[in-house]
Amino acid sequence: MSIIVRNLQKRFGDFTALDNVSLDFPAGELVALLGPSGCGKTTLLRVIAGLEFADAGQVVLHGEDVAEVGARERQVGFVFQHYALFRHMTVFENVAFGLRVKPRRERPSEAKIREKVHELLKLVQLDWLAERFPSELSGGQRQRIALARALAVEPKVLLLDEPFGALDAKVRKELRSWLRRLHDDLHISTLFVTHDQEEALEVADRIVVMNHGRVEQVGSPQDVYDHPQTSFVYEFLGAANRLQGEVNANGFIADGATSPIAAEAHFSGRALAYVRPHDLALYPANAANAADGTHRDGIVVDVRRVVTLGGSVRVELEGRAGGVIEAELDREAWRALRLDVGDGVTAVPRALRVFPAQ
Repeated sequence: MSIIVRNLQKRFGDFTALDNVSLDFPAGELVALLGPSGCGKTTLLRVIAGLEFADAGQVVLHGEDVAEVGARERQVGFVFQHYALFRHMTVFENVAFGLRVKPRRERPSEAKIREKVHELLKLVQLDWLAERFPSELSGGQRQRIALARALAVEPKVLLLDEPFGALDAKVRKELRSWLRRLHDDLHISTLFVTHDQEEALEVADRIVVMNHGRVEQVGSPQDVYDHPQTSFVYEFLGAANRLQGEVNANGFIADGATSPIAAEAHFSGRALAYVRPHDLALYPANAANAADGTHRDGIVVDVRRVVTLGGSVRVELEGRAGGVIEAELDREAWRALRLDVGDGVTAVPRALRVFPAQ
């Protein structure tokens, strides 16, 4: 089912949660609503679900405006961060609950309910836990049961509100992969809220980045990561070094530096430049020129701290005019540089994005 929202407005007192939000969600996609706390992503999900009503705007599900329709009639499945399982019911009874409370004319027979529940428990790979109670399950198992319960009523749309936020890192990673595989099997239109950039990049077909109740950017994970349209998106989506400086006809000059760095910019004046840690190349201070004799345009910094993280090395660098940036290299590349804490280096951005200073 396709989902369309048009010009949604939602306020809570003086706080604007949604500020004229318009989005199209194609049928069958897994879409991540990504942004910091308070950006409006959960409010948007709840308005689509019918758990909140917008002050203005439209919610269209499968061609029908449902802005005034309650949650039950919208045929959506909702999974919360904290499971919301009934503690006094077994796993089987939790999953069967939505089917048993349907109106009599829509309610399946008991045999059909049992067949459907066992089918769903097999789908989430937990059929062997049917007679257990929620207190006997791990956090990851509870969340999969919550998802099975949401799927039991055959929703046209599945909405997930930070479904893995309460779990530890290892379990979150396992469930992300499992959710992606499950979606590929079911092809149900799915929206999930997260503030975890890695989760959004790994799982989603499309990412909606939100900030202060507005949409900053929409696109595929790779497109949003590689081509951020605003400084907020660049900073929020992945690690980023932020440099203040000026843009002129020669390029970007960081504050405290003398040499310009080549940068594509269609403006001049004060600017913010961004570079990912893995896009910073390091050269010893005495290697001012490349092997082909060309000058390296970069920033003169000193090595402040070196942290080994498995197969990579994170190098904290302090500018001569203050400020700290980070570079990330593989271990072999770092060893080849033969640098120590306190040594001077030239940090050369391989890819620099420049935005006008706000």
